[in-house]
Amino acid sequence: MGKKTRTVETTYQIVIFPNAIKNIDEITGYIAFINQQPLNAIKVGDAIFQAIDKIGERPYIFKECELIPTKNKIYRQARCLSWYIIYKIRNNQIKILGVIHSSRKPSKIKLLRKVK
Repeated sequence: MGKKTRTVETTYQIVIFPNAIKNIDEITGYIAFINQQPLNAIKVGDAIFQAIDKIGERPYIFKECELIPTKNKIYRQARCLSWYIIYKIRNNQIKILGVIHSSRKPSKIKLLRKVK
């Protein structure tokens, strides 16, 4: 008789903080109006929201955010195109803190720890 394994599916509630919504608006606005590429802006926005959906399905598959280290590894980052989606896992809730371009200063990511 072999051991039977049982997997437990956990459902997570996704909360997108106003700061993250503002970041996404700035990203898509810049692409659409400054770069004058509205279709590309739509594709980037869709890609970001698809990545957020993937985070909601399996939040622990993405690596820990090295710039915000904690003992219990609640701060994580997912890469979407050229941006990092920084989020926090607490109980059964995923809090999307911000979306930051990968070329930005690390201090911008560290500031997301204080987002409420």
